Amino acid sequence: MITPMTAAWLFPILGSACALGFYDLCKKESVRDNAVMAVVFYATLCGTCLYVALTLGTGHFMEFIRCSGRDWGLILLKSVLVGTSWTCVYYAMRDLPISIAAPIRATAPLWTFFGSLFLFKEIPTAQQALGMLAIFVGYYAFSILGRREGISFRRHRGIHLILIGTLLGAASALYDKYLLGVVGIDRNTLQLWFSIDLIFLLGAALLVGEKYFRQPRFVWRWTIPATGILLIAADWLYFYALSQPEVHISILSLIRRCSCIVTFAAGSWYFRENNLKGKAFALAVILLGVALLATAK
Repeated sequence: MITPMTAAWLFPILGSACALGFYDLCKKESVRDNAVMAVVFYATLCGTCLYVALTLGTGHFMEFIRCSGRDWGLILLKSVLVGTSWTCVYYAMRDLPISIAAPIRATAPLWTFFGSLFLFKEIPTAQQALGMLAIFVGYYAFSILGRREGISFRRHRGIHLILIGTLLGAASALYDKYLLGVVGIDRNTLQLWFSIDLIFLLGAALLVGEKYFRQPRFVWRWTIPATGILLIAADWLYFYALSQPEVHISILSLIRRCSCIVTFAAGSWYFRENNLKGKAFALAVILLGVALLATAK
């Protein structure tokens, strides 16, 4: 039976996972044969504009924007971390099948768990160790399937980028817990300044890229604003769940990355990718590991 305390964070994080799954689909379609940095910037701009408009409409903008210089500096560091992670992931999504990219992204909670183990000296139980092993087995299965599609996990640039982006994303999750739980920054202030800072960081990166590097032609698609809006919704629900008392970041990260179920099911059908049976098996093994970690005492 789900207690009211559990429901306070469980249902928001499940909503976040669902929004994140459709976000990945829109992101994949947005970067297909497109200028990646422009897509990242305009998607983020659309999401941030919506969030600012909502805070203005509800009369909370001045309340949320109020922030000390120290807190703003800490949030700026998160923006740099996330901006780098997103850039790596967007480029990887352009080059990789979504049925390969999404499950690799789903391993982020494993790295978050390792981080919490190192930072908080938590020793895994036998069930947690088994769950971690299952995730590694699923990851290895995807590497074999990737090689069959001409994707080498050791040499393919997209694999390197998505691994870097995933590790940075795991570090960001640990940092979120620090900002909200230790520093005590309000979750709405965190999301508002984080979103605004990203606009300037990604905008600067876009200008530098267009001036000094040859860029593909940018094509506007409806999935670009949808990408930004879905991410704002997913992040708002995630920050809400993370702000609840006694909640564990490792558990939230695990449940949130079940978004790969939505991404795999809808994406594999929409993009008509290969080896779906083998990938479904590897995904099932990863989800088994996630379930073992999520239910461990």
